[in-house]
Amino acid sequence: MATFAAVVRNGSVRTAAGELRVTPSAISQQIRQLEEELGVALFGRAGRRLSLTDAGAAFYQGCAEMIRAAARAREDLIAYQHAPVGELSISAPTGLSSLLADALRPFLARSPKLSLRIVVTDEAMDLVRDRIDLAISISRPLRDSSLVRRHLADWPLILCAAPGYLHRKGTPRVPEDLARHDLLALPPTHHPTDVLTGADGQEHRVTVKPRVVSNNQDLIRHLTLEGAGLSFQAAPEVRAELGDGRLVRVLPDWATQVLTVDALMPARTPQPAKVRMAIEVLKEHLAQRRATDDVAATAGVDQQRDAP
Repeated sequence: MATFAAVVRNGSVRTAAGELRVTPSAISQQIRQLEEELGVALFGRAGRRLSLTDAGAAFYQGCAEMIRAAARAREDLIAYQHAPVGELSISAPTGLSSLLADALRPFLARSPKLSLRIVVTDEAMDLVRDRIDLAISISRPLRDSSLVRRHLADWPLILCAAPGYLHRKGTPRVPEDLARHDLLALPPTHHPTDVLTGADGQEHRVTVKPRVVSNNQDLIRHLTLEGAGLSFQAAPEVRAELGDGRLVRVLPDWATQVLTVDALMPARTPQPAKVRMAIEVLKEHLAQRRATDDVAATAGVDQQRDAP
């Protein structure tokens, strides 16, 4: 059909052959095969001149529209690889929902042909089955080898509490003091937080049984703010609370583990522009957040040292 349309458009077999980079005999053979399949003559032949039959003229309209549709599809595909278009599906842990909104709002504003589908969950998802383009993972093992991982940021964990809790229960000065405190924690499968490392490299394993365990980090953070106990929090997620004094950093001279924040995606070569650009947006936003975290963390340290 494309060959037939090229002959009509060029007005001759020879010119069409030059455009398609095939021999004139190959063009003639394809036209004969097409006429045999359709059971109708497409051209009236008088010597070397070709003229469309009525059937051929009608058939050409459909062929021309097919070619235009193919061209549009190609243009759409090129745009898909060079600009954020279509639906972008993202999954993220509960604790990252507000951060994700802050990062993606400007991206969405400057991408008028992009729409977002955001799934907030603390459970692992099947990215292919659930049609997820991009999954944000925090220190979760890469179980599916078919997924591609892109590193976004490293987040230090900090041990913190509300000032009211510390006033009531006392402030831990050494890791051993944690034995008399209430610990609020995620399940160990989410990310382990049981090792503290001193400035001299000395390690202390936290063996306190949590009083509250939940798979929802927002719930753990809320209980911590309400003075229910101590909890490990990713520094970027409590920067505001440390900065305004609602939370205080505990045992600031003891380092905790660092959480790895990654983007997981199904293997595709190349990745569509919407995915590539979203990763860069998230990475840049997380880097900006990290640049200000030290200020908030320092404020939390100073308050902890002044605590009773």
